[in-house]
Amino acid sequence: MKRDVVRWLAILAVVGAAGVAHAQTAIKPAVIYSTGGKFDKSFNEGVAQGAAKFKAESKLDIAEFEPQNETQFEQAHRRFAQRGQDPIIAVGFSQAVALEKVAKEFPKIRFTIIDSKVDLPNVQSVLFKEQEGSFLVGYLAALASKTGKVGFVGGMDIPLIRRFACGYVQGARHANAQIEVLQNMTGTTPAAWNDPGRGAELAKGQFDRGVDVIYAAAGGTGIGVLQAAKDRGKLGIGVDSNQNHLHPGTMLTSMVKRVDLVAYQSFKAAAGGTWKPGLQVLGLKEGGVDWAIDQHNDKLVTPAMRRQMDTVKAGIIGGSIKVHDYMSSNTCP
Repeated sequence: MKRDVVRWLAILAVVGAAGVAHAQTAIKPAVIYSTGGKFDKSFNEGVAQGAAKFKAESKLDIAEFEPQNETQFEQAHRRFAQRGQDPIIAVGFSQAVALEKVAKEFPKIRFTIIDSKVDLPNVQSVLFKEQEGSFLVGYLAALASKTGKVGFVGGMDIPLIRRFACGYVQGARHANAQIEVLQNMTGTTPAAWNDPGRGAELAKGQFDRGVDVIYAAAGGTGIGVLQAAKDRGKLGIGVDSNQNHLHPGTMLTSMVKRVDLVAYQSFKAAAGGTWKPGLQVLGLKEGGVDWAIDQHNDKLVTPAMRRQMDTVKAGIIGGSIKVHDYMSSNTCP
């Protein structure tokens, strides 16, 4: 995994002169987080960690804004652009419309958006192959399950989260064709990202039906899911950031989505004059997604399970294992 990440960083760092180049003294970085809060222990917090790393190295201040609702996105982008913040990182697909509008108004300001594509000459769009990382943790969930039933709790019911769920189902079935996968989505509005109480309720309902491993792809709502798993003595799987440390002993793993590296590298490239617009799609091969193994969960993952995970990961990277992308057809096989 470390080798993949290093290779990805090297690729991103060596970008062409076709990008929008600024002198290092011009950089005034900013982050506009998704709803749910900077310290959601998941998606937003991963970006915050990457920004903090850049700040520690560069000694530059980073302007930040935590919106309470989606109506604040456009105003936040425009205010930062007017102040000359550059580059501006937009965290989450929900900011795409606002970012596109403001980016057109301020063509000399550089923007990076995570989880959406905005095709403008001053916008860098970064997408992830969440289905590949979810396949891995689904495979591990099935290996660890003793009941033959595993669960999934998503946040807002949108195609992106269905992509997580579909990858998870495929991975679980790759390990055990007879596995039963129970699924719930928390809601249909952005409030679904920040409702840990509801997440706990959904998790408990699945546990009552026999689930013994559960995957939360729900932002702050997932904190309730993972807490419920701990309380019931079940296994939880985290998402985006490495959440293994939250409940050592009941956290089977986390599906790591390296949004921290996106934030760090966007700022670093801008400071070095090598920032480049365009689309990047990061999967297992690029080190953009993976599963987490560390001191907090190594006792839960046996050497045999780890070898199986390595084999499956290599199969996905090499192409012998095909992972369907829900967003390519809005269906899951």
